[in-house]
Amino acid sequence: MPAQDIIVVGGSAGGLEALSKVLSGLPSNLDASVFVVLHTSPQSGNGLPQILSRTAVLPVAFAIDGEAPERGRIYVAPPDHHLTIEEGLLSVARGPRENGFRPAVDPLFRSAAKEYDGRVVGVVLSGAMDDGTFGLMAVKEGGGAAIVQHPYEAFVPSMPLSAIQNVEVDHIVRSEEIAPLLIQAAESGLHSRPATRTSKLEEDEVDPTGRDIDLATVQPDALPDPPSTFVCPECGGTLWGVDEGGLKRYRCHTGHGFTVDTLLAAQNGKLEHALWSAVRVLMERAALHRQMAQRTSQRGMTSSAEKYQERAKQEEQHANCIREMLSKQPQAAEPMPPAEDQTV
Repeated sequence: MPAQDIIVVGGSAGGLEALSKVLSGLPSNLDASVFVVLHTSPQSGNGLPQILSRTAVLPVAFAIDGEAPERGRIYVAPPDHHLTIEEGLLSVARGPRENGFRPAVDPLFRSAAKEYDGRVVGVVLSGAMDDGTFGLMAVKEGGGAAIVQHPYEAFVPSMPLSAIQNVEVDHIVRSEEIAPLLIQAAESGLHSRPATRTSKLEEDEVDPTGRDIDLATVQPDALPDPPSTFVCPECGGTLWGVDEGGLKRYRCHTGHGFTVDTLLAAQNGKLEHALWSAVRVLMERAALHRQMAQRTSQRGMTSSAEKYQERAKQEEQHANCIREMLSKQPQAAEPMPPAEDQTV
């Protein structure tokens, strides 16, 4: 079978250690290009290529916008920038966040699948939530291969678990076993499970997934389906629901994208912010009422002072109720796969 020379790798929490193991096993003569997205904060600095270079034999550098990728090199998404591939060139841009992240894994995987079809191998490493699942779906639909770090080894198994549960993954292996598979892919290709392809769009239809991260050119009245009842937590715009591979994802016209899990997480963040704002306002109101109670008491207005004190007491009680509710918010449990060996 033909070689697969486009390797896309994505990870999040706990992914750095796994990524270092993978890259350390790739030889200097690897006949493939490697593209990496690791969830990082905008303030993470420029040290990631240097960290990866400690164990990698191949040269590692941040991707540069407009650069033509070369084989035998590792390209890393810079902090606070998405990395995609467009018409054979690297695109590095501060596009809208997807799944709550910038850089995000899904845009890289989708763009590689669109550009290179079956030449792509997608690798999902340790991480929280489910970024990478829809991107890996696109890789499989394009005829590429899917590799996932074994959830039992992953420091945070959510991303690998989501990929395994929703995509026809070809290989579920430990991190030290990934590099030999990538070498085989670059030399002779990997056998992969056939994916169930979604129906292709007609030429005059708009692809609401975009398979990219910029929907600014899509007019609000161009999408045939009605909008969902939800709004984008990032910008407040209307969200459109997209059915893909039997799963639901959401996008707004700005370009923000969410899976169901990341949309819930974003809504939780908005809710928590609103509740803490309510605590702040209640405490401020209590402080003002106590000040008014003190002033009216000094003027001999005992009845008014007592009313202000009672209001301050009620507001502090309400604030404490919200604090207690926030402190007891339950944590989601991490499901684990069956104990048997999952390697395909």
